[in-house]
Amino acid sequence: MARRRKGRDISGWLVIDKPAGLTSTDVVNRVRRAFDAKKAGHAGTLDPAATGVLAVAFGEATKTVPYVTDAMKAYRFTVRLGAETNTDDAEGEVMKTSELRPTDEEIKEALGAFVGEIEQVPPAFSAVKIDGQRAYKRARAGDEVTLQARPLWVEELVLTDRLAPDLVELEMTCGKGGYVRAIARDLGRSLGCLGHVDHLRRVWSGPFDAEEDGVTLERVEELAGTPELDDLLLPLEDGLVDLTEARCPDESVGRLRNGNPAPVIGAELDYGEECWASHQGRAVAVGRWKGGELHPSRVFHL
Repeated sequence: MARRRKGRDISGWLVIDKPAGLTSTDVVNRVRRAFDAKKAGHAGTLDPAATGVLAVAFGEATKTVPYVTDAMKAYRFTVRLGAETNTDDAEGEVMKTSELRPTDEEIKEALGAFVGEIEQVPPAFSAVKIDGQRAYKRARAGDEVTLQARPLWVEELVLTDRLAPDLVELEMTCGKGGYVRAIARDLGRSLGCLGHVDHLRRVWSGPFDAEEDGVTLERVEELAGTPELDDLLLPLEDGLVDLTEARCPDESVGRLRNGNPAPVIGAELDYGEECWASHQGRAVAVGRWKGGELHPSRVFHL
């Protein structure tokens, strides 16, 4: 029989302003220990060297992780021109170099090819699976890694600063599955100067913003074991802001939480549209709106 994980049954979101040098899993584990939480997960991995928004879900909020993972995200990053590395960032080994340094206007013109629906090949050092094994494990073992291009929606990609002749700052807003390292690599190749990510920060992810919502890992661990720690949590419902909210009558609450369709009151919902139902301000279920009823796919026990 599997052992049940001990800990507190807490539910909600915590937005960590992730420091450089830790994996996303490291951060989640340290936060879970600080809260003594039974269950925790995150919405969207950040590379160890990256900083910024790492949204951590506890308890019932883990059921809303896909909606944050699928949401738009914004990154601010610097690209080092003149060198390509095997990891596509500053952590890797330099593989090729170039003396060419494009002008600001040349960079701005090249950025247009990376906006809209693009095809992107993930970095060899990434968590993409090949025959059940992570690509980065194969790359570290010295194996040749060949990955297929994937579609990515890029809403915006702009040059924001020229920090040095070989260092530029960019900002990008994109959909799920984007690799900023691949953008830097491919931009450098398209300009003929080569390039890699020097520094990367996720500014916001879905409803969560680093400046407005972010908490440092140090602050969380300082407050461990105190009542003030739970005050840092954001509501589970914050993970559902991209879905339309419907109101759940008293008589429908029990049916929905048991996984059965039940009447809800929705405004301007299309048949089959995904939405969430609330009762007295708390989430009851997520599902599809069908003829005045919500057919639940996820239920919350709060």
